[in-house]
Amino acid sequence: MLLLSVSACGFSIGSSDPSQETPSTEPDASVDPTGDAPIHGAISPIALGTAGTYAILSKAGISGIIGNVTGDLGVSPAAATYITGFSLTADTTNTYSTSTQVTGRIYAASYVAPTPARLTAAVSDMELAFTDAVSRTPQVTELAAGLIGGLTLPAGSYAWSSAVAITSDVTLAGNATDVWIFQIAQELTMAGGTRIVLTGGALAKNVFWQVSGGPVTLAAGADLHGVVLALTSVTLAAGASVHGRLLAQTSVVVDGSSVIAPGP
Repeated sequence: MLLLSVSACGFSIGSSDPSQETPSTEPDASVDPTGDAPIHGAISPIALGTAGTYAILSKAGISGIIGNVTGDLGVSPAAATYITGFSLTADTTNTYSTSTQVTGRIYAASYVAPTPARLTAAVSDMELAFTDAVSRTPQVTELAAGLIGGLTLPAGSYAWSSAVAITSDVTLAGNATDVWIFQIAQELTMAGGTRIVLTGGALAKNVFWQVSGGPVTLAAGADLHGVVLALTSVTLAAGASVHGRLLAQTSVVVDGSSVIAPGP
């Protein structure tokens, strides 16, 4: 019988029992700068439920002075007064508003039925999605001590007990069905002009950034792809962009920046 080492994929080889598999802690165990990174076991995407119908969903408020959003916005339990900078125009039904800065509809808990109940369900789905992301068993832990700029990452689940700082471009290499889950215990920051680059057909809707212990902050010109599941706030500086969704359990600031919801 030919025995192949799988330690490079982040699993121990001392036992054939899958329960004995342990996450890799080696920075180079899952990353090959040539792009030929080993492939981890397939994982399922995070189910967003009705939260997945929003480009931005926030419990505390959304600020968007000269920001632009493609997709729907929602705030709950916050009222419409906590959506600032978007020049809201109420629909005649008073179930939603529109704005010249938003390609989509804007919903708030203070609008008339059925909007409040639908937003309550969406926020519940957002919280369930966050819990799902936290509960996933990581395949790689503490990669590069959270300094992942310049790396090419295959699909899989990654976890850090620290913050994650992206100071140069990060490439996610995979196909249209591959899934990435990033579990970050502290804050997530992207330096100015840095990008998350998707190659090989990888899709933003299959990339999940779960951030527990601190804010998500994108500096000017940063470009993030994926769904952000934030326990606290998300702030995008002028010129920053997100191709994905911002699902935050506190506030979202998108001043001078853009958010584009991914396709189905």
